[in-house]
This record gives sequence, structure tokens and C-alpha cells, in this order.
Amino acid sequence: MKKTDVLIIGGSASGIVTAITGKTQYPDKEFLIVRKEKHVLVPCGIPYIFGSLGDSNLNLISDDPLKNLGVKIMVAEVVSIDYTKKICTTAADEEIGFEKLVIATGSSPRITDKIKGTDLENVFTVPKNKVYIDKILEKIQTAQKIVIIGGGFIGIELSDELHKKGKEVTIVELLPHLLDTVFDEEMSVKVEQTLAERGIQVKTGMAVDEITGESSVSGVTLQNGEIIPADVVFLCIGYKPNTELAHKSGIVLNTSGFIKVDEYMRTDKQDIFAVGDCAENRDFITRKIITPMLASTACAEARTVGLNLYKLSTVKTFNGTISIFSTVIGDTCFAVAGITEKSALKEDFDIVTATFTGMDKHPGKLPGMQAQTVKLIVSKDSGVILGAGICGGASIGELINVTGLAIQNRMTVNSLLTTQIGTHPLLTGPPTAYPLIKASEAVIKKIRKQAKL
Repeated sequence: MKKTDVLIIGGSASGIVTAITGKTQYPDKEFLIVRKEKHVLVPCGIPYIFGSLGDSNLNLISDDPLKNLGVKIMVAEVVSIDYTKKICTTAADEEIGFEKLVIATGSSPRITDKIKGTDLENVFTVPKNKVYIDKILEKIQTAQKIVIIGGGFIGIELSDELHKKGKEVTIVELLPHLLDTVFDEEMSVKVEQTLAERGIQVKTGMAVDEITGESSVSGVTLQNGEIIPADVVFLCIGYKPNTELAHKSGIVLNTSGFIKVDEYMRTDKQDIFAVGDCAENRDFITRKIITPMLASTACAEARTVGLNLYKLSTVKTFNGTISIFSTVIGDTCFAVAGITEKSALKEDFDIVTATFTGMDKHPGKLPGMQAQTVKLIVSKDSGVILGAGICGGASIGELINVTGLAIQNRMTVNSLLTTQIGTHPLLTGPPTAYPLIKASEAVIKKIRKQAKL
């Protein structure tokens, strides 16, 4: 029987970061990652394999950082966990003993039984599986008409990448807007307009009744009777946590099917942790159990586990996800952090919101400038920043991270207003009209005005 100090099941983002953080924190301990895949894809880069990258080999996570630290890697599938004896068993009937176990089994695409024809040839999901992705790449070479069912991040990014390759792409979304669960309406509408301007057909508020065809897909029939011709259909209707192994091993799941964990990412079983898409998550603001699956959240959880494997620290806990999302369509970027305005109102927060649009460079005659719109959602009584939505050029990628840091540290708009910033004509908006600070200023004006009424 093999033995190791720390056994990690799963070799994607959360498993990798757990191993790196843990090995750095506890260098005398032996770490072993067991994963099913020989090669691990960068999860967020998968849509870009179909366009900008064009090859899955350009979207691989290197094993070098793990090997350089002395972390061992084993390609196998763990099929059972005996938490009393602290032994895992693989599909090849090999046993691995452990002191600490981290479950980082990730997630898999959802398949719905509400749509007929999902078993037809050329109907695909988008898993984190290199072999499967390579088969899709081969099969879609001659396809021209592509329908994507689902208007979340994977759906819209995949649609834009396939369109770059000259494909005729249609997105069908059941909800009133694309990205309806994560963006406020004005930003979702902007996403839809941007896709439409690029030549992608967008159909929102539409339910799919059936995927049609004899043996291979030929079209998609909507519930209103409309038929969309299709050579290929992608199901992008979300992901489900890979928790079957944990469940059958007796580890407790929550009602949504995620592994229950505390703020140290500990399960109900001694010395067993869970991180990433398979683990339960709470919203940082509302404290409610939520289901978004983000690599950034997974890595934050993994660092928490890596630091607390052998010595718990009250200052090294994971206090909930801020849900920082971002995406790019063409050269327009969209991002959000914290809770949206509609979520805040649904939760009965007393809020003030304000939006400011400025430029991402200065002065105004510089080439390549783009508008940068910042919307802040703020608690009216305390001024604490609860959420933000930002739209603009590539510079908003880091701006949303700064905003997320402000939310995580419960900063107020007053403190944000007096934040010292570094600016440069080619890199940022002007110090006199920095969009994030001007949005804070607009919120404060609203709060003062409402206080006088």
C-alpha cells in the first residue's frame, strides 16, 4: 500500500493550489495528487481553444511548479474513501494511505432530460477534459451552423470564439437576458448588443423543446415552434459538483449536492477537507449558500486549506465568495463583484447605487481610448460597498479586482473616495476623473441628498 502525508484527489486549479500552498507551508510533509487526466486544461481557457488558441495543447497547466516543489502526481481514479482507516482505493484496486485528505474533484457539465435529442451525434457539452475537447475540435471543422443552448459565461465566450472562425452562431437562453443571474439588466443588455453587433444571433426568454435529427443533429426546435438549423449543438446549461465519491464514502453533502464544509474548508470527517467546485460555498455579503463555481474562489479556498492542514489559524479562514466574474466579447469587457443591485433589493438591503462613465486613458486625444463605466452598489446606512459592475476595455480586469478587495475588506465609499491611486496617461483614467472614485463621489452625493429629504 502506498502512503502519503497529504493526499489530494483532483488535479485542476484547487488541487494544484492546495498542493503548492501546503507544500510551501509544510515542506517536511509528503504531498500526492491523484488525478484522472494525464494533461490538465486551464478551465477558464477552454472556450478559447475553439478560436483564439485553436489547439488544446496551448491551454495546458504545467506540472513543473508541482514537481519543482517535490509534489508527487499519480494518474488514477479514486473510487472509494475509507475515512476511518484513512485509506483511498483506486479503480486499479491500489490502496493509498493518508494523514490528511483533500477532495478537489471539481465539476462536470449538466445534462438535462427536459430537452429531447441530447443524445444525438454532434451534440456536445464543454467538460474540462482534453481528450473530449480534441474530439469536438475535429468534428466541428466542417460544421457551419452552431446553436449554443445556455447564455452563461461558457456559452457567450464559446459563441464569440466560434464566430471568429466563421461559424454561424445562435445562442438560446431561457432567462430574460444573457448572464441574467450575475449581471444587472443594463449590463446584460450591453452584452447582448455587443454579441449582436458582431453577427451572433441572440434569442433570450426562449425555451428549447427538442434537438432534432435522425442520427446526427439537424436543428433545434424552440417551444414557440421556431426551428433553428444546426450542424452542431453545444449544451452550456451549467455544471454539477462531482461529489458522488464523497457521498458514497459517507461524507455529508448539503441539499444542493455540494460537500458541506466550515470556514477552514473542513468536512464533517476528521482530517478531510474539500475545495473548489465540489465544495459548499457561502456568499460573502448575504451569508447564504450559493452555487457559482469560479476558479478564483477555488484557489482562495485551496490556499485556506493549504495553510490550515496541520495548524488551524483563526485569521486564515475562507469567509465566503465575493463572486468576481468577468468576460470579454471582442474588445469589450464586462465584470462584476459582490452582489448586484437586483440581488441586493431582493435581499431587502437598503442601498444606494450610482454610475460614472469616464475614459481609461488621459488626455482625451490619446489613441486606443475606451469608455470605462463603473456602477457601485452601496449600503445606505453604513456606506459599505456591497457590489460593483464595470464595463470597458482590458484595464477593467484589474479594476474589478481592486473593487473586490474593497468589498472583501468592507471599505466604505468615503474611504474609497480618499484612496490614493497611481495614474499614467497610457494606463489609467485621469486622477481628476478616475471612474471608480467618481462613482464613489456620485454615491455620496445621493446619500447626502436623500438624507436631506
